[in-house]
Amino acid sequence: MSINLICALSKNNIIGINNKLPWNISEDLKRFKDLTSENWIVMGRKTFDSIGRPLPNRRNVILSENLDLKISGAEVLHSPQEVLNLYYADGDEKDLFVIGGTFIYKIFIKHCDYLNITYVDKEYEGDAYFPKINWNEWSLENEVKSYDEGEKADFYFRDFKRI
Repeated sequence: MSINLICALSKNNIIGINNKLPWNISEDLKRFKDLTSENWIVMGRKTFDSIGRPLPNRRNVILSENLDLKISGAEVLHSPQEVLNLYYADGDEKDLFVIGGTFIYKIFIKHCDYLNITYVDKEYEGDAYFPKINWNEWSLENEVKSYDEGEKADFYFRDFKRI
């Protein structure tokens, strides 16, 4: 039972453009699915809108200030503390993955035990950025380098643990 932040980001700290990923790296999407399946995911409403539906085989939690928002197949909560209270009260041994966007990452980073980062070694245009964090609080536990032919870019799966 741990809280994990999962994100793909570019060399220039971009995580999105027009509410979409700026790249298409199938290995990254497969890793996201493998890590988050059978676990909890928490996201903001705009991230949910970009996905367009609750993700299967996961407990979908959407964080929104809109008290009237209802989403079939997902739980809508209104504060980070509500999310954490529900997660810890549930008592199952599932992990919670924070999947975005920028604001959600900012408010949950202090609660995270692990970061699962896909670092795309290329600069992209974008309008959403990964928040600034203190990397001195994190220890690199694992790194796997790959190359995506379609993007013509190296990318790295990097797993960090809070020190």
